[in-house]
Amino acid sequence: MSHQHQQLPSAPPAAIPGYDGGPYRHRPELLDDHLFWVGHLHNWCADSEEAEEFVDEAEDLAAGRLQTGLLSGAEWPVFTVPLGGGHLLHVVYRAFAEDEGIDYLLHHPEWDAAEPLAADEGSFSGPGLCWDELVAAADNGLPGGSTADPHARLLLLLPAFGDADAPVGAVDRLAAALRARTRFAEPERLAAALLAAQGPCGAPRWHRMPDGAPNGALVNDGKYSPRHATALPAARQQRITAALAAR
Repeated sequence: MSHQHQQLPSAPPAAIPGYDGGPYRHRPELLDDHLFWVGHLHNWCADSEEAEEFVDEAEDLAAGRLQTGLLSGAEWPVFTVPLGGGHLLHVVYRAFAEDEGIDYLLHHPEWDAAEPLAADEGSFSGPGLCWDELVAAADNGLPGGSTADPHARLLLLLPAFGDADAPVGAVDRLAAALRARTRFAEPERLAAALLAAQGPCGAPRWHRMPDGAPNGALVNDGKYSPRHATALPAARQQRITAALAAR
């Protein structure tokens, strides 16, 4: 089925259980705007001097104005990526005055509350996705999200990603997404810079618990991550792992 004919949502979620926010506004048209991507990725690459060289001053200012507008309105922009088994990944532009930011939330309609995976801006937390989970969410082809395009999905979720063991092919994959959805002049160099820096929460190592059990929860050693081995009860860690692995 082509991307153009897949069913996309006409409205954002009315509420996200366990998350205090909204009202939400569905803004899929922003995914075609290069300035949106400049702003969306800005904080994730802010500590990388090499990445910063790919954005000129005028473009940076224009992207900043767009981000300020998105984070200061009465309605909160939200983007959704569907996962297997009816699970959803929400990317929410948190428009609280003086506490604005971008939150990455995992939810299922049967859950009492969404699981926070990462927060970009404000009080940083994360990462919430390893490389394999990021790519699986981008590539699943499931209808019902803000976009069916795997490149847009990859870039949407990128600030929630961190993985010290990302494969060699990750640079090519990220470069392809940047080439398809943005106007950066050297997507390969930018992709390499982004993957070298990996945002303010760093690039942790992931492992299975307990003791590498093949069906155990996938956790990391990042001290800011909700998926740190000691951050959540084991049952919640297992629920998150299973949701992100659902097909």
